[in-house]
Amino acid sequence: MKKTTTRLADGRELLYYDASDAADRTAADARPLDPVATTAEIRTDALLGDAVAVASHRQGRPYHPAADACPLCPSAPGRYTEIPADGYDVVVFENRFPSLAGEHGRCEVVCFTPDHDASFADLTEEQAALVLDAWTDRTAALSQLPGVAQVFCFENRGAEIGVTLGHPHGQIYAYPFVTPRTERMLASLAAHREATGRNLFDDVVARERTDGRRIVLDGAHWVAFVPYAAHWPYEVHLYPKRRVPDLLALDEPARTEFPQIYLEVLRRFDRIFGPEAPPTPYISAWHQAPVHAADRSQFALHLELFTVRRTPGKLKFLAGSESGMNVFINDVPPEAAAERLREVASES
Repeated sequence: MKKTTTRLADGRELLYYDASDAADRTAADARPLDPVATTAEIRTDALLGDAVAVASHRQGRPYHPAADACPLCPSAPGRYTEIPADGYDVVVFENRFPSLAGEHGRCEVVCFTPDHDASFADLTEEQAALVLDAWTDRTAALSQLPGVAQVFCFENRGAEIGVTLGHPHGQIYAYPFVTPRTERMLASLAAHREATGRNLFDDVVARERTDGRRIVLDGAHWVAFVPYAAHWPYEVHLYPKRRVPDLLALDEPARTEFPQIYLEVLRRFDRIFGPEAPPTPYISAWHQAPVHAADRSQFALHLELFTVRRTPGKLKFLAGSESGMNVFINDVPPEAAAERLREVASES
């Protein structure tokens, strides 16, 4: 992998990740951009203790631009985008409309491919491996920034999720605090260790592999399953079989197998609702140990993938119980979801 670091016209950092050492990344950003101005701040909910990012400047971000005005495509004569080069493999750059900024963290955009009409599932294993390298490199770099407590790599895919740019891309948030969801995981982890002397993540994975009904894929180094208490209609968790706290700690065998397993899961997601259905909207979220956790080795890196679509033409909305009380109601039994994800393996 070749990494090239440069700057956009307004001073934001941009990084090219290339499979070839011969890639030339000297193109300059020719746009007359004003410096980035953000209003991002972090407020704390007094009742719940949750952190809330308030970022009114995001109201001005691009909203469903036409394909020929996409800011994530390579630049072309007379049409300049966020990527100055006329082609790329993988690109990461600071978000011009960040939810977190300055002392309150950092937000980055990850462009998986220059192909506007592709998706992550369309990538080759080599391309997916390069994205994994970029996620890993950015996790390492962002973890070293002053005040960063947690690094979160994720992808939102599909208009139903709320995506406003159709180009295949993800994001990375560097939070100045440990997120509420991770705090709950850490509390459960500590309570389980106190009660049993064992690791909760290890026990969850072992239970799923022993039960078998919710297993979707079981590789040499990764296992993918629908969790016992899945919140979403179709939800898959992907764990390396050797527990590690973050992307940096993955060994080469796990890094090599990941693209095979992950791409297969994504392709099955797109077949859940039949060949005539539009691409399945989803959120794909990496969970990594907080940067300064007391015992990071106890946390288990894993990826959680889920869709808000529950059946063709129908979405799972977060209504009263979910939004008001955080008690999810799932219409699709996890065992049935896993069975469907296994049976679509043979569909094309």
